[in-house]
Order: sequence, then structure tokens, then C-alpha cells
Amino acid sequence: MRRATLLALTLAFAVGLQAQDNVPVETGNYEPTWESLSQWECPKWFRDTKFGIWAHWGPQCQAESGDWYARNMYFPGEWQNRFHVEHFGDPAQYGVKELIRDWKAEEWNPDELVRLYKEAGAQFFMTLGQHHDNFDLWDSPYQEWNSVNLGPKRDIVGEWAKACKKYKLPLGISMHGSHAWTWFEAAQAFDANLTKADGKGQWWEGFDPQELYAQRHTPSTGWQNIRSIHNQWEWKNGASTPSQAYMQKFQNRVLQCINKYDPKVLYFDDTVLPFYGCNDQIGLNILSHFYNHSAKRHKGEADVVATGKILKENHKQAMMWDVERGIPDRCQPMPWQTCTCIGSWHYDRGIYNRNGYKSAATVIRMLVDVVSKNGTLLLSIPVRANGTIDEKERAIVGDIKAWMDINKQSIYGTRPWKTFGEGPVAEASNPLNAQGFNEGIKYSARDVRYVQKGKSRVYATIMMWPEAGDFTLKALKDERVKGVRLMGYGKLKFRQAPDGLVVTLPAKHPNEIAPVLAITLK
Repeated sequence: MRRATLLALTLAFAVGLQAQDNVPVETGNYEPTWESLSQWECPKWFRDTKFGIWAHWGPQCQAESGDWYARNMYFPGEWQNRFHVEHFGDPAQYGVKELIRDWKAEEWNPDELVRLYKEAGAQFFMTLGQHHDNFDLWDSPYQEWNSVNLGPKRDIVGEWAKACKKYKLPLGISMHGSHAWTWFEAAQAFDANLTKADGKGQWWEGFDPQELYAQRHTPSTGWQNIRSIHNQWEWKNGASTPSQAYMQKFQNRVLQCINKYDPKVLYFDDTVLPFYGCNDQIGLNILSHFYNHSAKRHKGEADVVATGKILKENHKQAMMWDVERGIPDRCQPMPWQTCTCIGSWHYDRGIYNRNGYKSAATVIRMLVDVVSKNGTLLLSIPVRANGTIDEKERAIVGDIKAWMDINKQSIYGTRPWKTFGEGPVAEASNPLNAQGFNEGIKYSARDVRYVQKGKSRVYATIMMWPEAGDFTLKALKDERVKGVRLMGYGKLKFRQAPDGLVVTLPAKHPNEIAPVLAITLK
């Protein structure tokens, strides 16, 4: 009897395991259709945050040679390939899998970095979940090539999540791995067609390179051209179609990550959603799961945000529009986000050496512009291979903190005013290019951005300090003003004039980046 019972339990357990091979898509009020997902509304907590910091950090940072290293190292003649050959050798012998092996993150202290970012004014934190290199930065049961099994042998996402919980910062996770199928195709000429059997006697014995590279397929048209991927990003123009198993595996990885870490923000580096244009259902499954997972924990409300790029109007009803390295030139009717970096997305020692980082002044002016247009800024601070940020980055974070310590009330919890701004930049056209790429705006002391908080408080930020003396705010010419205060300084003299509100600015500057005027209306 005992043997029969044990056998029955064993069989039941085996069947249960088999049934759980694919992570179930959580059901609820949100069905995996655009119509159903349009019930989602951007939660107030996210609209109030306005500013987040991102650690876009993974094994590609081992080379400290910029973004897309794991792809470009396989293109002979490209600068990252030349660097790779000089420092690591032939990519056929030292490929991405070896970069993963040698990435140890030996000085990484997530607690210290998250605390630093919160003190600088970040209201949420985002970690890379996986990049196009297909390497999961958590203890992922659906991807053996992960940071617990290899490299640092640490749960990168889990440790960031623990620090976020300690410092009460909402956690975001970015997922970029859907494109590994085409992104790694250049590696087919080197080490990307190896199989598990080839690993016998190698350091990677027992691991299947195809679970990482996913290259046992006919490559896309023109894959030998380093720029071909940009034309095939939306799964057209000759892009190789991923297998159903590959797409299902990606879905399992993301759903399991959601279930384990409960992120408040989910970022997709895709046009709309993963596999949009070749299998729309995968992305819709993930999005509905994410919303239902949250709704079951928040009284039926999806208290989370998912972002995608190049969204159509119906998509913007169901998720948030993300603009990469850019700012729309007009205020948007719905909340949106821009993502940018002070350097390269992955750490680049060359940018450090030539002092190529965005300054704190550039970051703050972007933040002010974004917030005036109903947006949120997500800023990446590149992390070195060893898990630290360099002293120049720390200085920039410190300068951001100095401005935010004085002026944060003009950022958090604000909403667009009747006009987002005035001045030469506001009057000009600066269209987006593809998913963004229009940053580098040159603001002047004549450019002003406005936001409001409640019915009687307007904040006016002059994007660069003008000379001391009278300054006219044209947008306030018809407003009844009760008082004007320079943040970090005190009350200012003002008067109403036919062409606007005239305020008298002092010679003393509480901060050198941009003055903020708190204007109380009657």
C-alpha cells in the first residue's frame, strides 16, 4: 500500500512538472487583446515619480567598449572587433560565452548604488533583465545561461530588488532578449553554431551554446552587413522568423521573472512588444499576465507600467510610449517616458577617457523639458565590468542631487500646465527620428518650461541663468499672481506688465544649472 501510494505520488508529481513546463499566463480582467488591455491607466504613483535611474549592466560590460559589443565584435574591421581581437583574441575561440565566463562583478554593491541614486532624487530604479545577448541576469529556470550559473554567480535582478525594497524604490526590469535570434547572426561565422556536444572537455561542458546564441537557423537577408539589423528590427525586410520554441521560451522567461520579482515597471526594447509583427500573441500574453498579476494584488487595478517603442494611438491606450534618447517637441496628452544615458548604453572606457559624458546640467534640462510635456525621464548611469561606477559619473550624480535638493518640488507630483513652455526651442520644430534620437537640444536663457501643482502653484524653470535683473514670463501675462519665490533663495520682486509677468532675478545663484520660480496664483 505504501509503495503504491508512493508510486502514485511520484507519477502525480511528474505530471505536475510536465504541466508546468510553460509558465501559465495569469488570467483576470485583462485579456490578451488590445481592446481588453486598453482598460489600463497609468497609475498615479508613476505619474508622480518623473525620474528614474537605470543600471544597463551585463556581461557585455566586461569589455568596457560600448553598446552592442556582443554583436559588433563579430564583424571583422569594425572598431569593437579590432578591440576584441587585440584584447581577447579571435571571436571563434573567445566569443560571447567567454565574456560571460570572465565577467565577475567582483566589486558590485547594489545596496550602496541604490542608496546613492535615491539620495540623488531617483523615484524608481531599473535593472537590465537581459539584453540582446540573451543572458538572463537572474536565477532563470528557463535560461541556463544566467548570472547565477555563470559569470558573477549572483542573482543580479534579485539583489537589485532587495536593495530597492530596503530603500523603498519601485523596481523596474528591462527585457531586450527577443531580438537575439537575428542580433547574433554575425556570430554564425565564428562560435554561434556550436552545440552542447561540442562542449565535451571544455569549460562550458554541460551547457548548450544554442540556448545562448540561438543560431541553428537560416540567417536573415543581408546579415553580413552590420547595419542590416536596423532594417529588420520590426521583423520584416528579410528578417529570419523565430521558431515557436524560441518565442515560447522568451515568454516563459519573462513571466517567471514577473512572478518572482514583482516589478512595477516592465521595459521592452521592441517596436510595441516582443515579436510584434511576426507573432503578436506573445507580447499580448506577457502584457495581460503582467497586468493581471498586479491587479490580483491591488484590488483589481493594474498598478504597474509597461513600456514599448514606436506605438500607435491604440497601443498608447494599453501601455506607455517610450522614446529613446529623445523628447517630443510638444506636450503629450498621455503620460510617456524617455530613456537616455549619460554615455553609451553599455560602459565605454573611451567615453570616460575623452570626458564624453552628459553633464548634470544637460540631464537636468532634459528632465525639466520632459516633465513639462507630461513625461518621465529614465536615466542610465553606465556600470563598469567590476560593478562600480567611475568617479566622473559619481560627480555627475552628485551635481544632479545638488539641483534636486533645491528644486525637486518642481518635478515630483507635477502636471502639465496650460502651456509647456516658451522661447526659441519651444517655438521650433524638432521631430523624432524612428523611436526618438533627437536629443542634444541647445537650450538658452530665453527658454522657459512650466508645470503646475494643484490649482494655485505654477513652477517656471528658466533653462539657463539669464543676467540679473528683470525677466519676463510671457505665458503669465493674463494670470493674477500672488507671489514669486526663487527656489533655494527666497521671495522675488515682481510686477504685471502688458507682455507678461516681470520678475527681478538676483545676482546670487542658489545653483548654477537652472533657476526655478515657484509662482503662487490668486
